[in-house]
Amino acid sequence: MKTRSRGLLTLTVDVGVSVGLYYALRAAGAEEHTALLVSSLVPGLSVLSDLLRRRRPDRLGLYMTVMMLAGALVSLLVHDVRFLLAKDGWFTAVAGLWFLVSARGDRPLAFVFSRFLLEGVIGPKVSWEVLWERLPGFRRVWRVVTVIYGTGLLVDAAVRVAIAYTLPVDAVPGLMAAQYAIWLALMQVVINIYLVPSGVYSRWSKLYAGLTPPATRAPAPPP
Repeated sequence: MKTRSRGLLTLTVDVGVSVGLYYALRAAGAEEHTALLVSSLVPGLSVLSDLLRRRRPDRLGLYMTVMMLAGALVSLLVHDVRFLLAKDGWFTAVAGLWFLVSARGDRPLAFVFSRFLLEGVIGPKVSWEVLWERLPGFRRVWRVVTVIYGTGLLVDAAVRVAIAYTLPVDAVPGLMAAQYAIWLALMQVVINIYLVPSGVYSRWSKLYAGLTPPATRAPAPPP
């Protein structure tokens, strides 16, 4: 849980600092493109610093690193202000499609990322590899969550791109930051509406019944 809290805190700080820096630069007289370029580098530098500090990053860390650094690279190469505003939406759409494709794969992304955060915290104290191999219901839960999350990312992407191309430039960074917070909260609600009844959180739920081998009948006493 400490890792999860630290990740959420880092994300919150990155978003807050990035948006605050954009408006500070605009207030100081910087052009829209310059303010967007400089502020977009903040999350990438934060993730890169974390990657160098760990040296052996997990999959979630690699995913965040690739997305953030790709966004920073686009910001350096592209000079269209509207496209820079919309780039987070395009990257989000790619992530959403990746989630949906992985739902039919060997290990769906919701399983991979949730395992990093929740293994040993929810359900029985058993490796998630064991749960994945032995429990069809457990596999189904994370495939469904992957589809839910991927669909949510695509909806979020569409809204971001629409905002970027239709609203005043200086209004977009703040609105997108607010949208991100709202989207995270809504996704948590939607996913938990599915996860709580599934029994994934409780080690005593029927979902994990397959972990217990059936009781063997005692041999009948001799006549």
